[in-house]
Amino acid sequence: MDKYLYLAMNGASQAMLAQQTNANNLANASTIGFKATLDHFQAKPVYGPGNPDRVYSSDQSAGVNFQQGAIMTTGGELDIAINGEGWFAVQADDGTLAYSRRGDFRIDASGLLTNGSGQMVLGEGGPITLPQFESVVIGRDGTISLRAAGQGANSLVAIDRILLVNPSLDQLERGEDGLFRMRDGSEAPADASISIISGALEASNVNTVDAMVQMMEYARHYETLVKLMNMASENDAASARLLRMNG
Repeated sequence: MDKYLYLAMNGASQAMLAQQTNANNLANASTIGFKATLDHFQAKPVYGPGNPDRVYSSDQSAGVNFQQGAIMTTGGELDIAINGEGWFAVQADDGTLAYSRRGDFRIDASGLLTNGSGQMVLGEGGPITLPQFESVVIGRDGTISLRAAGQGANSLVAIDRILLVNPSLDQLERGEDGLFRMRDGSEAPADASISIISGALEASNVNTVDAMVQMMEYARHYETLVKLMNMASENDAASARLLRMNG
């Protein structure tokens, strides 16, 4: 009976974790460049209280859906999307180097180029600072060129180039801040082959319909496991009554 109850409790716990992950995906369905978290289950040996035998149950571990989101045309001068594979290099809030697909760039009060989450966008020489300008053009290779006020249309001056990287996906891991970093703590090298699309943004790759269906399935799965836990408790109580009667 302990084994039965323990497995049901473990399953309910994993269903709750899966529901939390799914809820986080739904909450980020409109976040630019967001990559959905995947749930998958694998066998893992667990030991219930008083159970010397090996019992296998489901252990949840999370992966990432790296599929590219839909490209939305915005026409914004500072809106860019990576065309295919690759990442923008940004400085995380803790000062570390991280990678993101978020391309809704803006300029803060200090002239620093940041993304929609407020992280500084990095260029080949570090954080990118833009002086006063009348218009800005971001080339396919990430080069940022400015035209100063009063200058002609052909008087563009290259300021910096956005640091673009393309490490192997199995070398990346997502941090608690939602940004990606190299698993071994190294820095991914710049990749000149990455191209970007100006005046466009990459949408989140969360499928809201699938996420809603998953939410209902996880809820039903959790309810079933709770019923099993109650059933195990009732059976245990019934067994105890029979033992008292026979005693």
